[in-house]
Amino acid sequence: MVQVGLVVRIVAKHGRGGEVAEFLKSATPLAQAEEFTPAWFAYRADENTFYITDVFANEANRKRHIDGPIAAALMAKAPELFAQPPEIIPVNVLGAKL
Repeated sequence: MVQVGLVVRIVAKHGRGGEVAEFLKSATPLAQAEEFTPAWFAYRADENTFYITDVFANEANRKRHIDGPIAAALMAKAPELFAQPPEIIPVNVLGAKL
């Protein structure tokens, strides 16, 4: 059962949307390796706007994810590819079907 999650909004710098898309695709194996992350999605809303959504069983697992390799890679790429810092929104899961 998942109880908490994250919604992350990413805005690419002008002309860098393709690179952000490839970067997010490349993070998929890292998410698959996290046994404590039962669902992880990366989305593209338009040319420069992207979202990541992931869910966790508890706050401890959400913190493990935030302290893990995906978040580290995201923050390392932020100055190069993103127009602004990623907006990271902690959420509580009200319902889910996995």
